[in-house]
Amino acid sequence: MMVGAVVKAFDVEKIRADFPILHQEVNGQPLVYLDNAATTQKPNAVIDAISDYYCNDNSNVHRGAHALADRATVKFEAARTKVAEFINAPDAKQVIWTRGTTESINLVAASWGRANLKEGDRILVSAMEHHSNIVPWQLIALETGASVEAIPVDVTGTIDMQAFASMLDERVKMVSVGHVSNAMGSINPVEEIIASAHAQGAKVLIDGAQAVSHWAVDVQRLDCDFYVFSAHKLFGPTGLGVLYGKRDILESMPPYQGGGEMIETVSFAGTTFNQLPYKFEAGTPDIAGVIGFGAAIDYLNQLDRAAAAAHEQALLVYAEEKARATDGIELIGTSERKTSVMSFMLRGAHPADVGVLLDKQGVAVRTGNHCAQPIMDQFGIPGTVRASFSFYNTFDEVDRLFAAIEKAKMFLL
Repeated sequence: MMVGAVVKAFDVEKIRADFPILHQEVNGQPLVYLDNAATTQKPNAVIDAISDYYCNDNSNVHRGAHALADRATVKFEAARTKVAEFINAPDAKQVIWTRGTTESINLVAASWGRANLKEGDRILVSAMEHHSNIVPWQLIALETGASVEAIPVDVTGTIDMQAFASMLDERVKMVSVGHVSNAMGSINPVEEIIASAHAQGAKVLIDGAQAVSHWAVDVQRLDCDFYVFSAHKLFGPTGLGVLYGKRDILESMPPYQGGGEMIETVSFAGTTFNQLPYKFEAGTPDIAGVIGFGAAIDYLNQLDRAAAAAHEQALLVYAEEKARATDGIELIGTSERKTSVMSFMLRGAHPADVGVLLDKQGVAVRTGNHCAQPIMDQFGIPGTVRASFSFYNTFDEVDRLFAAIEKAKMFLL
């Protein structure tokens, strides 16, 4: 692998200077942060934007009759427009702010599901989904009499597309799958899934939480009915998410929560509801988070994202090559199409014990079932150690990961 060529094309040290949290020691060792699938770190631009809002513009948005409210509203709605352009949504009104990917899925399941599902209808999700793309559908299925069925996944962590095709019929009303598996990094063939589901009249929700940080997403080209993701996995703040939906579908859906902002008029004789996107945004939103997220989008837009993606892919290839050459490591998730997630087992050791020993050496990874218990049960394992890479990680950090694994083996094996 031409590591030097990748480094030359992408100045990772310059990028790292933008992320203050990376420059610290943990347990006496320089931090190696390899938990990016759980949350990404925040550049100075995001931190500064949030601080600037609270220092200078702190006010509620919309309808304020003073300068602070006006400034906050302009920045708040500008961030919505930035996100719409980032995913190529036709209109910023199709971008709904939520508390995260989880709430976005719950909103669709509760609002769209309650209005459209009935007894005998079927909802298809893949066997490797995050719990947040399983449980909301199970809840609405219990309420409506629909059923939730798992699309099979093979031993490599790849969706069985033949099995999926055989499951589709006129009773399937929703197909909800992840763009990328958080547990294994598998990149799912969402274009084919969407086209096949639409051919049977089903709607499609794509969980893009693990995709949007790695490459450009075009919701119009995908033709998905819904696309959801979280700000904190896209170098923005926690507690904020995005729901994109096709306009006609969103307009047909009833409100998810009641309160301020989502109304047009209120009386005891009856209430009428606001237009998109506000119909789904009850209450005071995370204004600082939205403004910070706008700064994150600006930051990403000034990067060479193709070079960043190539750097991440090179890190993954390098790490998996080292894993295959290391005694005792078994890779979990070996799909031909993957993004920068390396899940593995250290034979003879529990993942939690490995994680603790890596942390003692300053290496931050995630352990457990990664909120994907069904696929772990299918594989017959308690969970994995997951190292997940971002564009600010380095090849030296991969080397430090494997040096830490070798030390951990001395205690565990």
